[in-house]
Amino acid sequence: QVQVAESGGGLVQPGGSLRLSCAASGSIVRVYDMGWYRQAPGKQRELVATITRDGITNYVDSVKGRFTISRDNAKKTVYLHTNSLKPEDTAVYSCNANVKLVDGRIRNYWGQGTQVTVSS
Repeated sequence: QVQVAESGGGLVQPGGSLRLSCAASGSIVRVYDMGWYRQAPGKQRELVATITRDGITNYVDSVKGRFTISRDNAKKTVYLHTNSLKPEDTAVYSCNANVKLVDGRIRNYWGQGTQVTVSS
């Protein structure tokens, strides 16, 4: 059984910062690509940032220069450091991970999501 769990969301004023964390646990041999996605009310889910196991990153244009994705392979954890937050960053942020299970299968998992609200 595999779990992917996010933490670190909350309410923050415009210009503020939050650090989101996402940990994968369970019958995992290795975690490959990990990523953060977000979905605002009434909008489709969009990719925010991804990171490979080797640390190669990719960002949506709207967060470049403000958000940083990083990971700790030993902890099977990915982080999203968000700075200079704007009201339009308000959304449910979800973590996605591609993992290799102990039985050799490679599967994709989503976390439940964590709410980020940017408001004064």
